[in-house]
Amino acid sequence: FSPFDRASNVCGMAGTDDVRFQNLRVSTNSELLSLVHFMVRNEVLDVISISDDECDYIEPSSPPVHTLPDTSNINESHMRLLTQQNRKFPKLPENEYPVLPVLLKYREMSINGCHGFSSCDKFRVNSLFLPNAGKRMAQYKQKVFCGTYSKTGDHFLSASQDAKIRVFDTSNGQFRLLKQICARDVGWSILDTAFCPNEKHVAYSSWSESIHLCRIDGTKNQEHVALHVNPNDRRFCIFSLVFSHDGHEILGGSNDGCLYVYDINCHCLCLKIKCHTVDANAVCFADETSQILFSGGDDGLCKVWDRRTLSEQDPKPVGIFAGHKNGITFIDSRGDGRHLITNSKDQSIKLWDMRRFSSKEAQIKAGHFVATQHWDYRWQKVPKSARLFADPVPGDTSILTYRGHQVLQTLIRARFSPLISTGQRYIYTGCSSGKLIIYDLITGKILQRMDGHVDCVRDAHWHPFNNEIVTSAWDGCIMKWTYGGEFDG
Repeated sequence: FSPFDRASNVCGMAGTDDVRFQNLRVSTNSELLSLVHFMVRNEVLDVISISDDECDYIEPSSPPVHTLPDTSNINESHMRLLTQQNRKFPKLPENEYPVLPVLLKYREMSINGCHGFSSCDKFRVNSLFLPNAGKRMAQYKQKVFCGTYSKTGDHFLSASQDAKIRVFDTSNGQFRLLKQICARDVGWSILDTAFCPNEKHVAYSSWSESIHLCRIDGTKNQEHVALHVNPNDRRFCIFSLVFSHDGHEILGGSNDGCLYVYDINCHCLCLKIKCHTVDANAVCFADETSQILFSGGDDGLCKVWDRRTLSEQDPKPVGIFAGHKNGITFIDSRGDGRHLITNSKDQSIKLWDMRRFSSKEAQIKAGHFVATQHWDYRWQKVPKSARLFADPVPGDTSILTYRGHQVLQTLIRARFSPLISTGQRYIYTGCSSGKLIIYDLITGKILQRMDGHVDCVRDAHWHPFNNEIVTSAWDGCIMKWTYGGEFDG
């Protein structure tokens, strides 16, 4: 009885060929693993389900509980000082709690030196009403991959595996379908989307040689154009894309390990560099200047690029962050040109400071950890034997590491909370177990773990002004999370 005989009975089979796996015999575990990898890549095999007693994996439905994070670095960092400045507040006597009535009293008595709430006061009030209750806004038959608010919060952009781009009007707090676009040249699914800052256009990418640009502002001009990036590989995909601050350029990272910058006005590719030897899963601009670029790949490294000193013939990053033990799935910048977070397949988020790049030795150590990960996050559970939660990589310069969510199956996003409503006090992320998780930026503790989806939450986006988070999940559901009471802040 071959191990594969058992697996074939519980695997999803794609295609119409009558492949008789029952007669297949595999002599070693290594050959079996190689065969399974081959079948996954060629979409013959979907997912193997093995009993808990026979595998060395952590259940995706139950994220592991971790000890308190090491906050020694962040306690000495500029980030903590910034956060404390955003949360300055007069010391409250013990008998004057709860906080909100005291804030109202201080405002009316002008104790803080002004006749209204200061920004710090608003952050304090909002912290008492973090989202904790979900409401279903839309349900589709296919997996939802992307969901983001526009800069003003008046629109919400969604993309799913049914090759549909949906734009919702959210200006009045509701989700009213404004426009539905049939995506073109879609391979498997739409993988990333982005709003143009003027909210007149959106871009999307898939397994295609082009980035696609669509007009959504309701005019009669139904513009839908393909922006060709001319890759060298026939099987090509832009995994991550984002507009520059002025909306004139689109930055993308792809499976060929390259970083692309497309000039929309000139209708041409203006920059292409080899940034990683493996897939470049995530890209991001550091700030509004759009001169500093971040890229993250399956090598577990986050690289920083300065366009003002960049040579396409011999591209060299100005710095590298090393500390993850597996590939990076997403990057989000704080927007201050200094701090960023990376989400990773090693089941962690890391906070970085651009003044603390990693040494060459740390990069080598991190590369060793990545190279020894012999499991595939797309279809396997997290191996207990991988020691993902053990000691940090020697030379890891991250300020803080956040653990408690799971990154499986797809490139799950993680972001800073908005500046205007929260002072960027929180980090939030989706989870392969179907949860939405909010971390405290400074302590690393989980403040909220919200259940509502029955499948992987790939994307989550916080409204730029309101305490509302929208999650997009593989159960085909879009949910909006708001404050529902009982949360003590």
